[in-house]
Amino acid sequence: MKKLILLTSLLAMFLWGCQSADTKKEPAKKELTKSELLTKIKSSEQKLFSDSVAAIDKKSALVLVTDYQSFAARFPKDSLAPEYLFKASDILMNMSRPQQTIFTFNEIIRKYPDFEKMPTCYFLRAFVYDDQLKDYKAAEKYYKEFLDKYPDSDFADDAQMLLRNLGKTPEELINEFGGNN
Repeated sequence: MKKLILLTSLLAMFLWGCQSADTKKEPAKKELTKSELLTKIKSSEQKLFSDSVAAIDKKSALVLVTDYQSFAARFPKDSLAPEYLFKASDILMNMSRPQQTIFTFNEIIRKYPDFEKMPTCYFLRAFVYDDQLKDYKAAEKYYKEFLDKYPDSDFADDAQMLLRNLGKTPEELINEFGGNN
């Protein structure tokens, strides 16, 4: 029994020593300046969204999302912060990452109530619940919240139509619109 305890103790000290040595070898990442981060974002956008790119590289897209979010976290009062979060949510939504998309829309809504694209944020949050998560109860709640806040928005008619057809199958929609005459 004493040998087992001694062996376990030695193994634990060895592993701790290895972990400690590995930690020391890893250099601390230098945080980019605001200017460097803006340059990196601009370069990533040009590369990712160039006409010569046939399909979006998901890894590069996620790096860009991280850079957008980093900028907004480090420089929350900069006028680009909500715009970058909005761009991040757009990429995430198009990559079918609904939870991250909703989190980002909620962050914009909470931190930047005067953002010019606020109606779009409210609408798209509801749409992600509807279209990607199929959480029709939440979608209904958020479509109604959107309509209460922005009844004159360009998306108001869309929200009303989506509310009326929430959870309906394509077949049900075809039948409603006279597909089976």
